[in-house]
Amino acid sequence: MSRSGRESPHGSKTGQRFALGALGILALAALWELYKFAGPANGVVVGGITILPRTSDLAMPHLWTMFTRIFEPVTGASTALPMWLAVLQACLFTLGIAAVGWLVGVTVGLALALVMQRFRLAEAGILPWVILSQTVPLIALAPLVRRWGAQIHVGEFTWENWMSVALIASYLAFFPVSVGALRGLNAPEQAHEDLMHCYSVGWWKTLWRLRLPASIGYLLPALRLAAASAVIGTVVAEVSIGLRGGLGRMIVEFAGAAGSDPGKPWAPIFGSILVGLVAAAFVALIGLFLGRFRRGEVAA
Repeated sequence: MSRSGRESPHGSKTGQRFALGALGILALAALWELYKFAGPANGVVVGGITILPRTSDLAMPHLWTMFTRIFEPVTGASTALPMWLAVLQACLFTLGIAAVGWLVGVTVGLALALVMQRFRLAEAGILPWVILSQTVPLIALAPLVRRWGAQIHVGEFTWENWMSVALIASYLAFFPVSVGALRGLNAPEQAHEDLMHCYSVGWWKTLWRLRLPASIGYLLPALRLAAASAVIGTVVAEVSIGLRGGLGRMIVEFAGAAGSDPGKPWAPIFGSILVGLVAAAFVALIGLFLGRFRRGEVAA
């Protein structure tokens, strides 16, 4: 609340965002149940291609079936963990790897952006390869990274499978950061750059005083996109190389039980959503610390 007793504009906007997000979730839930109630049992097929899913309980369970399954044991064994606890452990495992990949990707992306901004020739030579790198299929790349990593032995250091997953996550995360940071570093007006030049300010001080503050509006959306990409890359890489302990492997394993337990495969899917929300919230906290530099965000 402000001193005048009225809610601050920032707090009002935050409340509106939460309210719109909650309404969006409720609308999606209502749409799910409405289609299950009114949709055809065999789905909507056009030209032999299924456009909308089947509405049977096996293919499209009720929302309450999914949520009640979360509080039941994973299996019928007496020692089985509750589903929510098993999914939470997998979330922490996947989140840890995604965080490592995000940190590496952000570091590499910022370094590339600084080099490309400093040297125009480097921008012409590096930027096309940065863009081209994202055209490589992730599923094909993950097994190769695992195979190459298995050949790395430096003293007592041994490359672990989770490191391959983190590398894949960083591979997806560095791209939006490098592009967004480059746009942000080039964002200052020419008049401001000329003023720094007139005062004989060097490149490093210009970077610190002018370019980095001006890049925040571009960098924060890039960091959010990098966080989401790191989570997606981690889950997909876990599936591709068969890494146990995370959400990716759990999704594959639980999918096999969909025929007899339709609510079970949805638990790790909800876990993946939770990991993505935690990653986005972390970047939002970074934005709060950098609030005084934010003068409107620009999509990366």
